[in-house]
Amino acid sequence: MHHPIHGEPSLSGPGAISALDQNQAKGGTASLRFAWMLLAILFAGSVLNYLDRAVLGVLMPQVRHSLSLSNKDYGLVVNAFLLLYMVFYIVGGRISDWLGSRHSFIFNVTGWSIASMLHALSQGLVSLCAFRALLGAAEGGFFPTAIRSIADWFPLSHRAKAIGILLCGMSIGSFIAPPAVAWVAVRYGWRAAFLGTGALGFFLLLPWLLLQSRKTRPPFAVDSAAARGPAPPHHVPILHALWQRKYLFLLGARSITDAIWFFCLFWIPGYFQEARGFNLLQVGRLLWIPYFSGDLGALLGTWGSSALLKRGLSLDRSRKTVLIPSALLSLCSIGTFYAHTNSVALLCLSIALFGVFSWAGNVQSAITEVVPQQHVALLYGITGAVGTFLSAISQLFIGRAVDHVGYKPIFLALGSGLPLALVLVFSAGRITPWKAENADLQNQPS
Repeated sequence: MHHPIHGEPSLSGPGAISALDQNQAKGGTASLRFAWMLLAILFAGSVLNYLDRAVLGVLMPQVRHSLSLSNKDYGLVVNAFLLLYMVFYIVGGRISDWLGSRHSFIFNVTGWSIASMLHALSQGLVSLCAFRALLGAAEGGFFPTAIRSIADWFPLSHRAKAIGILLCGMSIGSFIAPPAVAWVAVRYGWRAAFLGTGALGFFLLLPWLLLQSRKTRPPFAVDSAAARGPAPPHHVPILHALWQRKYLFLLGARSITDAIWFFCLFWIPGYFQEARGFNLLQVGRLLWIPYFSGDLGALLGTWGSSALLKRGLSLDRSRKTVLIPSALLSLCSIGTFYAHTNSVALLCLSIALFGVFSWAGNVQSAITEVVPQQHVALLYGITGAVGTFLSAISQLFIGRAVDHVGYKPIFLALGSGLPLALVLVFSAGRITPWKAENADLQNQPS
């Protein structure tokens, strides 16, 4: 599909939002309404995706005791998930770019539901690692698929809000996990918790198939058939997009964010049980609060930057105006360790996760904005894979640190992560849409 380059209004000045709406209003109101319905299913998928992966973190002390695992062993289990998740973040992104999200969503959801249920059959370290690896492979392709759907259906003026809602699903899945998993495990055992949560994914398939039965073409999609054939006139070679400075620095910033989040997901429930004396019922009753705060951060952060964009601020200023305070709020995670009471520790963690999710929504929106549309799922998938790789490397140190010196150095690193990532964001330069800055490249033959 031809996208005009020369003579377009500027996408980085005060009139950015009106220019974007004029140039991207292809699908009209009906397409946008369909896009929000599609997002509702993707949101539910995000909730269940994180619910299934969070189950093990909630049950970590019980599973470790039942299967005779050390903290070091638990780090290996987490890495089994992360390594396959990393690989399939890229593979899933490529598949989604090639096939489209319609088919890849079905494979992702079916695969992770089966893999999650298989955890109930774990007998030791090897089997738990194997099932965790399967879960990572199945879940890895979901977010590139979801981001591709958002990029295909939402104009730039709504995209950050859509991504913010998608990220809300992550924290909702995480804060649902402690009370729901604790309730099932206390009554029926930890194996039943994996069976019950895993089966929920199958309920997404019918609504998705019914919605996708409409043969409506996404208004912002790049023709996948054209992508498989000879390069179209404005085809952008993947390596040109991959090695641009802006993308690489944002990749680094997103990677740090992922490492912080995976620690919160896999280790925080265990920390409050082992270091602060919570029992499983207290985990269920109280530990949803920080993840709910993350939800609010994802919504308010992305909707706030979208509001600034509508008021006439440039894309760059809109995103960075939110990113700066978000990074500063994340410093409160250090207070989680030093707090003298559990209430203050929960408060500090809640403020920090508010900042982390507000940050994540805007950084991930920026990644989709600075890359060419035809490669958005793959390039987004690469950022997730690198973030997962950094998270996997960090697990090798977290388990050993907890076993030998405790959680103090981990929380100090946690608090310094986003301020460091903020330096990378500013080093990347201005956040501007790809076609506004790369018209010459897009007109070059590949």
